Amino acid sequence: MRTIIFILGPSALPLANRLKGLLFAEVHGPDGVEGINFNYDKATQHLADMFNAGHRIIGICAAGILVRAIGPHTKNKHEEPPVIALSEDGEFAIPLLGGHHGANELARKIADLTSGHAAVTTASDVMLGVSLDEPPAGYVLADTSLVKSATAKLLSGEKLWGDVPWLQSIVSPQGTIPVAVSIHPAVPEVLTYHPQTLCVGIGCERGTDPAEVQELIETTFAEHGLAKQSISTFASIDLKEDEAAIAALGHVRFFSTKELNAQSTRIERPSEVVRAEVGTPSVAEASALAAAGPDARLLVPKQKSKRATIAVAEASSPILQTAGRPRGFVSVVGIGPGTPLMRSPEVTAALQHATDWVGYGLYLDLAKDQHRDQILHDFPLGGEEDRCRHAIKLAKEGKRVALICSGD
Repeated sequence: MRTIIFILGPSALPLANRLKGLLFAEVHGPDGVEGINFNYDKATQHLADMFNAGHRIIGICAAGILVRAIGPHTKNKHEEPPVIALSEDGEFAIPLLGGHHGANELARKIADLTSGHAAVTTASDVMLGVSLDEPPAGYVLADTSLVKSATAKLLSGEKLWGDVPWLQSIVSPQGTIPVAVSIHPAVPEVLTYHPQTLCVGIGCERGTDPAEVQELIETTFAEHGLAKQSISTFASIDLKEDEAAIAALGHVRFFSTKELNAQSTRIERPSEVVRAEVGTPSVAEASALAAAGPDARLLVPKQKSKRATIAVAEASSPILQTAGRPRGFVSVVGIGPGTPLMRSPEVTAALQHATDWVGYGLYLDLAKDQHRDQILHDFPLGGEEDRCRHAIKLAKEGKRVALICSGD
């Protein structure tokens, strides 16, 4: 999800440029406005496209413009990105959509930066100073369906019962609305917040069916009474980066043999067979501990299926920065005849999501309308093999690479 600062003309550019770096955002404006990240042709269509792509939108314009452009595309308040109307003088930041999905918080941040006011209208924020369905980073609400009734009770004067640090202002031992923080499955009718403190280490044989790994995770979590919502990340040895069963899990971090051997004093079930195969006596336990950090404990030692192993480590607090290296990838993209209008949506998405662009200098120039903060790797004409090798090298470092080709 990117943060887009949308402007209608150069008069809004000073404020946009002031906020751009502070909010890690990019500025989008009409054709003819120079010194911005992206120029659009039609304002309403561009707003709709950015909203449907799931990007945060800060419109330095009248709220009505955003409402008319985005309104027909609203579908589900639980999935819609934040949309904020910001007055050109920075005086008022108004969350229009996504209040409990970051918009209220972003509006307050903008107001702090501009010495303005965040016009937050969400009842729970105004009356209680907190949103039950917007816990801080590192926590996940188990059942959002309970929020509406719980909020209504709080607004009528009832209190929460439980030990939740960020809700202390509305917690009372005599309250009637139970709330809990737990790595275990939620109790019915209890507002349960799962701290993302668990890391799942995984090892498997070559060619293991992804379904076997998924089943082992499901079984292990069920047998030990753990909630999958508390999983912060999955982890494994870097030798398994190309293993389909592990890559299918999504958010996986990889560690070298040296990094896993550093966990040797903390593991419980070492294997000489594994050491002979990959150079370390543990993959599942060691990678779980490496990902969870030095203060973590091994919560579930190695569990085995026919061809896979997993282990679970628990960090002392929610994990906000994950150790290890992410899985890199290379997208080979053809930019078409040259004009952005003839570029496929898939190519545009690949260019936007990449951390690095690799290609012949002319091709990089032809895609410059999508360039934000991606690192450019410029190669001369005829250096196709060198480009490919470099793209793969970057991917092995965990980068998301777009290998840019011409229309052929």
